[in-house]
Amino acid sequence: MLHVLNHPLITHKLSLMRDAKTTTKDFRENLDEIAGLMAYEVTRDLPTKDVEVETPICKTVTQQISKEIVLVPILRAGLGMVNGILELIPTAKIGHVGLYRDEETLLPHEYFGKYPKNLQDAVVMVVDPMLATGGSADAALTLVKAKGAKQIKLICLVGVPEGIALIEKKHPDVDIYLASQDERLNENGYIVPGLGDAGDRIFGTK
Repeated sequence: MLHVLNHPLITHKLSLMRDAKTTTKDFRENLDEIAGLMAYEVTRDLPTKDVEVETPICKTVTQQISKEIVLVPILRAGLGMVNGILELIPTAKIGHVGLYRDEETLLPHEYFGKYPKNLQDAVVMVVDPMLATGGSADAALTLVKAKGAKQIKLICLVGVPEGIALIEKKHPDVDIYLASQDERLNENGYIVPGLGDAGDRIFGTK
């Protein structure tokens, strides 16, 4: 269920993103590139169907993807992964889920949700750069399941054992894809060594 994509290109670009001196522009560009590289591996098992096409030489039977792909970024940082995946899958549809954390209970709550129709027939990819406590990912996965999604993949750049364990416990039917499994959460809930606040670094808000 857990897939850590140990690829030299991904690791190299992730190293650039980890660097505190990396600019917003370079952070975004490397995120786009990593998301695209990850998408190549994540889509390796997509279902296909036989189709007949006519090449310049003759007719032949080949394969095309048989299900729609739906991307669901968790706002706001998840938006940073969408373009890189769309470069590889330009026909993908896009939903959005916005979550905020209650300051007293620390539980995530939905403030925005918009999804394409027929999620039950699609391969749904929930995307967010960070899998920390797992609370936001758990909430997003629960929401897309409530909308009918059955084949779901969770795609994150970095994750830690705490978040991985929560998703494995509550969503054993969901495959998790990471560019890196990091060490732990610190006392402030940040991933170590991590990337810092991915949303702030993507959008230049800090």
